[in-house]
Amino acid sequence: MKVFLDLFWFFRQEKKAYITGVCLLIIVALLELVPPKIIGLMVDHIKNGNVTASILGKWLFVLLIVAILLYMLRYFWRICIFGASAKLSRQLRNELYAHFTKMSPSFYQRKRIGDLMAHATNDLQAIQQTAGTGVLTLVDSLSLGGFVLVTMAVTISWKLTLISLLPMPVMAIATSRYGTLLHERFLKAQEAFSSLNDKVQESVSGIKVIRAFGYEKEDVESFRQKSEEVVKENIAVAKIDALFDPTISLVVGVSFFLAIVFGAQMVLNGELTIGELVSFTTYLGLLIWPMLAFGWLFNIVERGRASYDRVRQLLEEKEEVKEAKQAITVPPSGDITYAIQRFAYPNDASFALQHIHFTLKRGETLGIVGKTGAGKTTLLKLLIREYDQYDGRIIFGAHEISEYALRALRAAIGYVPQDHFLFSATVKENIAFASPEATDEEVIEAAKLAHIHDDIIQFANGYDTVVGERGVSLSGGQKQRISIARALLLDPEVLLLDDSLSAVDAKTEERILTVLKEKRKGKTTIITSHRLSAIQHADLILVLDSGRIIQMGTHERLMKERGWYRDMYERQQLESLVEQGGEAWRNH
Repeated sequence: MKVFLDLFWFFRQEKKAYITGVCLLIIVALLELVPPKIIGLMVDHIKNGNVTASILGKWLFVLLIVAILLYMLRYFWRICIFGASAKLSRQLRNELYAHFTKMSPSFYQRKRIGDLMAHATNDLQAIQQTAGTGVLTLVDSLSLGGFVLVTMAVTISWKLTLISLLPMPVMAIATSRYGTLLHERFLKAQEAFSSLNDKVQESVSGIKVIRAFGYEKEDVESFRQKSEEVVKENIAVAKIDALFDPTISLVVGVSFFLAIVFGAQMVLNGELTIGELVSFTTYLGLLIWPMLAFGWLFNIVERGRASYDRVRQLLEEKEEVKEAKQAITVPPSGDITYAIQRFAYPNDASFALQHIHFTLKRGETLGIVGKTGAGKTTLLKLLIREYDQYDGRIIFGAHEISEYALRALRAAIGYVPQDHFLFSATVKENIAFASPEATDEEVIEAAKLAHIHDDIIQFANGYDTVVGERGVSLSGGQKQRISIARALLLDPEVLLLDDSLSAVDAKTEERILTVLKEKRKGKTTIITSHRLSAIQHADLILVLDSGRIIQMGTHERLMKERGWYRDMYERQQLESLVEQGGEAWRNH
């Protein structure tokens, strides 16, 4: 029953609903004692031959009143207890979602999306059932069972009551053992469901790749195996779950047998009347539900405990990026200075960045180039505080970035990442994502700046075209330019373009860069790229290799040096000439 102690914070929070619901349940349990007593009295009246219309009418009227009261009270306790449990599910779901939004990328590298979805669905459902049906079965089984036993012992025969309860310890031992097994197996079943959930999410997201490689049969087989694992683990749970009712029914059956055998003997000896024996066996019948409920309670509680443990472990994951106590809430502006000695990703022995020192003046453009894995994207991630665990400082304006509130810092930055994520919404909604109050004119202007407007008006519904989940219906270049339009709509103090022009042709790239230069005068822009034509106009260019700056300067200065930048620029120029020659030959 530890889960009830774990959830005590919520019961205290919703004490009015739970106290009312529990009181109503206790009144219901007391009212349920009335019909068996009336049945016993009527049997004795019939046996003694003194039944009259008046007596019959009186007791029928009492039964009618009891039935009406039971109907009303059962309605209201359900609203109180089940209504409160629904609030618990809502509260935990909101808490989980808010927690997810605060976690750093390393959290999502360790956790699978399917697991997180299972936490927010199956696990919360099991916890809600514990706070609803679990509380019901606990209170109902204890109150009704207790009242019935007291009534049987006090008003009929304590001897017969004691004899009838002899098989109960067997049930207690058995259900306790079943509960332990159920907890272990339910954990495995939830893990299997999480794995299946993750498989579905991954396959649906990667359906294009699966079909492109002709991997449909293998993927279906992989899904079938995971589905079989879910069935296997749930059958293991069901096998234990299925033991509760037969065990309880067997114990109750033995109790009935003892009650009838010894009760009949007591009637013959004159210790009981026929009516009292009938009332006793009717009360014993009322005990079936508390016993079944008690067994069911173990089932619910163990499921809830397993799920609550999983959810609490998730919520106890610490945020790696935290705000200062007196964080600055005004968005920063000014020069940006990097002074980083070392930075390594969590659980990675090698350094992603080392000895990074430079200053970017406000309004300047910074170009960052280098081989894949050189650390270009890492530089940008540190600026938006996706990671904080580094040796050094990054100063934005007059303060270190750690001194700003995260919301204030990121309000000053427009970020276009390599992975261009678009929501399953309209083109307009995607562009206006960070500025939903933007007018149609402002959205269109941002689209024109990103050179995507002409493409959008060719879509079936223009700006109201739904792009599909993750922009599945768009080309890579279209997704890139919509992402750029989304960032430009904010008109941020700093614009970060992380290899965001790789999927557009050279002419479109040139037009976008020209627009950025004209429209963003006085504002800072940072561009990472593999294509040097995208950054050759920059005021400062960094060449990274294995997380270190190996060259730094303007395009003109770097072209005078013998090094990686000049070699790569000449190679790319040659490739461009070859492509142009091929195109001219085809046109010829």
